[in-house]
Amino acid sequence: MAAFMSETRAIVTGAAGFIGSHVADHCLSLGMDVVAVDNLSGGFRRNVPSGCRFVEGDLREAAVVDQLWATHGPFDFVYHVAAYAAEGLSHHVRRFNYQSNLIATVNLLNAAVTGRARHFVFTSSIAVYGTGQLPLREDAAPRPEDPYGISKYACELDLHAAKDVFGLPFTIFRPHNVYGERQNLADPYRNVIGIFLNQCRRGEPMSIFGDGSQTRAFTHIDDVAPLLARAPLLPAAANQVFNIGADIPVSVLELAREVAASLGVEAKIKHLPARPEVVHAFSDHSRARAVFHPPAPVPLKEGLARMAAWAKTIEPAPPRRFEALEVSARLPVGWR
Repeated sequence: MAAFMSETRAIVTGAAGFIGSHVADHCLSLGMDVVAVDNLSGGFRRNVPSGCRFVEGDLREAAVVDQLWATHGPFDFVYHVAAYAAEGLSHHVRRFNYQSNLIATVNLLNAAVTGRARHFVFTSSIAVYGTGQLPLREDAAPRPEDPYGISKYACELDLHAAKDVFGLPFTIFRPHNVYGERQNLADPYRNVIGIFLNQCRRGEPMSIFGDGSQTRAFTHIDDVAPLLARAPLLPAAANQVFNIGADIPVSVLELAREVAASLGVEAKIKHLPARPEVVHAFSDHSRARAVFHPPAPVPLKEGLARMAAWAKTIEPAPPRRFEALEVSARLPVGWR
């Protein structure tokens, strides 16, 4: 296996970001030759694993993607992890959302087909499901309700089309509420655990939209990244869609208390007006367990303790607001 993998070249997008950097780590551990790509809009150069060749570039530009293949390719495996995953904000940045999440994927898919890649791994989202249908199962009919979910589902459909016409194998993952070390704590629009950690460390109350009764199952990065890296190596994963994540949902209010406890501080909470969002979301993961046989998920308390210990090694940062809103109408109060 090691000799085979040492000849395998992989490209990981979003590799200076949170999930992408961990996927790149696991690809390296499998013996792959890894090219890491990121535009550093939401990631950090410090996140890129040292064994990768790093290229700064914007995947929305077709010429940039073509140059990646010309200079560093061809690539056997494409791991497309880069995205702007602020689901709620996507209503207010539609153009940016589709350029970042759909057009960038199309550019990569064109290059993968032309360059005869052997496998395309894509990180989608449970946002494709929409409301209800709990627990969310891969065979449920997608009904995305926001531009982010729509863009992700469009990419999924395009991967199926590319497989049918060009024979490009793929694996689609629908992770949810992933947290852990290397997450961007300064992003005020996504990743609630990172937001809560940053607010606590800055001495601010944790902001909750509504009463906090909405529930999510929060997933540590160690339960996600290894599966993405291994997908092209498992024949049973080819041309399949997998939910991956934690099984046990908790309320956002309970989460806030757990985050504060992980830092050893008092749980100060500020309730903001409720925003349009899915109230309850959790997935069934039996398909992923049957194919990947992952270890037991990281318990929330343990995962929060790891993330809190890491967060203490970096300076708390002021929230970095999105500067180019396209639609300001009905923007949630906490985002103004």
